[in-house]
Amino acid sequence: MADLTELVQEPRTSAAIASIGMGMLRKRLPSDWVVIEVSVDFKNDRADKAFILRSPDGAEQRVAVEAKRSLEVRDIPRIREKFDELIAQGFATTGMITAKYLAKSTRERLAAVGLSYADATGNLLMRAQSPALFISDRGSDSDPWRGPGRPRGTLKGEPSAKVVRALLDVQGPWRISELVKASAASTGSVYRVLEFLESEALLTREGDGTLFVPDWSALLRRWSEDYQFLGTNAITQWIAPRGIDSFLDNVRKNETGDYSITGSVAAATWATYAPVRSAMIYSMNPERAAAVWGLRATDAGANVILAMPTFDTVIRGVVDRPDGLRIAAPTQVAVDLLTGPGRAPSEGEELIKWMINNEQLWR
Repeated sequence: MADLTELVQEPRTSAAIASIGMGMLRKRLPSDWVVIEVSVDFKNDRADKAFILRSPDGAEQRVAVEAKRSLEVRDIPRIREKFDELIAQGFATTGMITAKYLAKSTRERLAAVGLSYADATGNLLMRAQSPALFISDRGSDSDPWRGPGRPRGTLKGEPSAKVVRALLDVQGPWRISELVKASAASTGSVYRVLEFLESEALLTREGDGTLFVPDWSALLRRWSEDYQFLGTNAITQWIAPRGIDSFLDNVRKNETGDYSITGSVAAATWATYAPVRSAMIYSMNPERAAAVWGLRATDAGANVILAMPTFDTVIRGVVDRPDGLRIAAPTQVAVDLLTGPGRAPSEGEELIKWMINNEQLWR
């Protein structure tokens, strides 16, 4: 993708932001479709703009547009209610959000509640039932106008991993002091992570300060966008020449003491997806572990991946399996699979299904 700051001028006024959707639609619609800006009195529930979308057969959709310089996931229910009121009052038949930039999680939530959207980087979704229309386009997954001094919305890094793993592994509810202790993160880091999670509607805070995670699987999936098994850790690839079963026997017989199995092998502890063909293992000393376990280094065709963790949070909560293998916590295994190679993401989905149905067994 080209540098969008060179291709797109940053919209600096509300009027410019409100016009983004109409401009994008005009460029992408067939020539016999029409987009007409209209002046509508929205009274007390005024939107920023409205336009009519007209098909070649004369069918029309009246679209109310709300412009946002920035939009967080937690704001979406209120905006959805506002559009519902406009539709009920006959001022519009559907709603659209326009913004300078919409994060991936925000776009996904807008789509989930039935709202169209457009941002200045090219992200676009327009859905209408009558006339029938579906247009989708991909822009940037990062804000091209975010300055270096501005805080970045992310769950990357060790503090985020510490807080997220604590919230995932224990059901709660939580007090901030309890979360600081359980996560072993600094108080400032915990507050910053919690602020971001609240903005993403992944955490709720009661009036007395009590913290709840309404949907742990949504939190895990959002973490997987920033914590990548292959991208976060130092990865080396190896071949177990006699296959995975023989390799696992070697692991049992030759204990290195500093490893944690994740991926397919660990997931089979709870939810078997398919015969295990490869192994993903955290090790604090991959070279030593490879030598002890009889692995051979390779650039292609690996059936064992050894990962030296960037931070030790990922090997917190390991479980000693009855067959003698040490495996990572199920939440860590799930996020590793979601971001792993090959069929790993599908296996991650199966493990998450098991975790949802058996929450009392692991949480």
